[in-house]
Amino acid sequence: MSDNSASSLFFSAAANHQLQSIQDSVIDSLIAAEPHHSPLPDYLLRCQRRSVNLTHRQDSINWILNAHSHYHFQPITAILSVNYFDRFLSSSSASLLGNNGWAFQLLSVACLSLAAKMEEPDVPSLLDLQVSEPPFIFEPKSVQRMELCVMAKLNWRLRSVTPFDFLNYFIFKLPPSFRNNELHFHSKCSDLIMKTIRVIDFLGFRPSVIAAAAVIAAVGAGVDVPESYYEKVNKEMVRSCHQLMEEYLVDTCPLADHKVRKQWRPDQPPPSPDGVLDAAATCVSCDTRSDNLPFVPTPSSGDQDREAKRLRSSVQEEQP
Repeated sequence: MSDNSASSLFFSAAANHQLQSIQDSVIDSLIAAEPHHSPLPDYLLRCQRRSVNLTHRQDSINWILNAHSHYHFQPITAILSVNYFDRFLSSSSASLLGNNGWAFQLLSVACLSLAAKMEEPDVPSLLDLQVSEPPFIFEPKSVQRMELCVMAKLNWRLRSVTPFDFLNYFIFKLPPSFRNNELHFHSKCSDLIMKTIRVIDFLGFRPSVIAAAAVIAAVGAGVDVPESYYEKVNKEMVRSCHQLMEEYLVDTCPLADHKVRKQWRPDQPPPSPDGVLDAAATCVSCDTRSDNLPFVPTPSSGDQDREAKRLRSSVQEEQP
């Protein structure tokens, strides 16, 4: 071998080592940041105990996915939307929503709007975004006020850490033979990640673990995953997440054909939206690190009647 060839191999190996070090450093930083971009630790338990209204949550997610599909948004936009939604619900601000379906719907519109602004090159207007025949059409100023409340309670951390941040890392941990059709394989992994947002049990896993499990699930059974695959994640957590994917998501997701309900069914008549939105506007100006929330006034029956008429009028004006 000539001196030039030896030098080229040396510098090539050095460059690869440097790139690997940079990649490892980036992945380590993302893993360290995961807890700051996730719902509060007790959120899953609260969902399991039904402290969170899971019917309203599921209806909201269904609407987000329908609107996401309608506009052909990127997968990460849906993931971010639900991430914002769950992080807000896990905070004390969730009490502002009460048990009202319309309030959850307003939150879902605000979360999808924020996610689209973060990820999409073309974002529809706030009125045009409200597709799939929602029972209420919210005025742009109402959605904007809810957006501000969401951003405040998320401590303005909208560039969230998601499973998509780790997907390529784990794909390239596999043997090269599994990367022959990389685009198709990446799409298969993305589809599995998207389906996880419908099942509350996946809230118990960090984004890095979900990404690692999705890649293994996409590969299929009988594949010997190298031990180096688990350098950055807990192997048992990945196995548990993979098992959950096999149970709920692989081949056919039992919730995948769940239809969006035409009507929101609150357990009791909703109070005036102005009460929540006034409180939301106040919470933007307060200390976002505080758990103290503003008092939500109880509207009079006259306020309820006027608000109901305004909302019905909005719906009629927007429908063809």
